[in-house]
Amino acid sequence: MTDLSRQPFNQRQDAEGADRSYLGLAKQIHALIAAGDFATGSRLPSERTLADKFNVSRTQVREAIIALEVHGVVEVRGGSGIYVATDLGARPVTFELPRGPGPIETLRARALIESEVAALAATERKDSDLDRIFFALTTMRENMHDKQANDAADRQFHLCIAQATGNTVLLHMVTAMWDCARSDPLWEKIEEHFHTTALREASQEDHQRIFAAIMARDPAAAREAMQTHLARVVSEFTQAWR
Repeated sequence: MTDLSRQPFNQRQDAEGADRSYLGLAKQIHALIAAGDFATGSRLPSERTLADKFNVSRTQVREAIIALEVHGVVEVRGGSGIYVATDLGARPVTFELPRGPGPIETLRARALIESEVAALAATERKDSDLDRIFFALTTMRENMHDKQANDAADRQFHLCIAQATGNTVLLHMVTAMWDCARSDPLWEKIEEHFHTTALREASQEDHQRIFAAIMARDPAAAREAMQTHLARVVSEFTQAWR
């Protein structure tokens, strides 16, 4: 296995033109694999080691690994680690994905923006807004074991809160962030690893607190409840594989 402290490793990093996005990182790791620095079936260094050596965040490493997994370059084995795919020799050496934010990056942006959206909704909401939010909340609870239906109601819950602000720009922003993430194959893969019924149940409780704060016209509580909710999801999606 390659010693990640060797100079060629850093030279490859510089050759990427200082692209420190998760896609740039995925390409760098893929280049090492394609060059034979990591043999097929071998285990890659830990997320922490990769983050330290590439001078990026562990979030970027997580998203890069997910991108590589989507392309079949690596296999993620829960509780064991990240391995180079054993059938990699039959795959093309090119590695391309559409450019855009990663799913965790989008979640963190949502935590910042939607917390303020919830606070504003608490001061601007009307009774009709409460009815729509409550309907989405109830639909989520009724479909706790139907992931697709629960996810659709989850989306509606967040969009109804944005609508309650009375600001169409905020509604468009929340809609775009939500739909951008869900249309990304990386999101589907990361949910495959970490989305569970337990997470949906925890989210239901979070949503209940958000709704209660908005109903009580308490912007501070609404802001905190939304931040806590999305921080929980980020935490679940970034838990260690090993």
